[in-house]
Amino acid sequence: FEHTFMISALSGDGVDDLRQALAKLVPAGPFLYPEDQMSDAPMRHLAAEITREKIYSHLHQELPYQSTVETDSWTDRKDKSIRIEQTIFVERDSQRSIVLGKGGQTLKWIGQAAREELGEMMDRKVHLFLTVKTDERWAERRDLYGQVGLDFDV
Repeated sequence: FEHTFMISALSGDGVDDLRQALAKLVPAGPFLYPEDQMSDAPMRHLAAEITREKIYSHLHQELPYQSTVETDSWTDRKDKSIRIEQTIFVERDSQRSIVLGKGGQTLKWIGQAAREELGEMMDRKVHLFLTVKTDERWAERRDLYGQVGLDFDV
């Protein structure tokens, strides 16, 4: 061990020290992607991950981490905005009720938070439509793993 870092996940203490130490270890090199490109992942996948993050940040204690988000359609509109339709898959009807919330309020919050972040990231208006479905075997669907470049044989 060359270094030991005392880090608090709760307060963030010590994170800057770790970042500085890691930055010194990274060799200099050319940029592999354009400066304004945030990720090498397709935007459809990135949009699904942003929605999934909003689900977990809002329902972290109520919903098990057994859900996923799939981007069903992505349409560039004439007014330069984007229409995105996504499906949130959970394993049980009780989890579906949690994601929907009373009168759909939880799903509305998730959609609004994801829509705002996507709009800021892409610098244009986003129309986000979310659907919640129960599929107790969603984790066994090969196509979901293929979208992120993983090979999964059930």
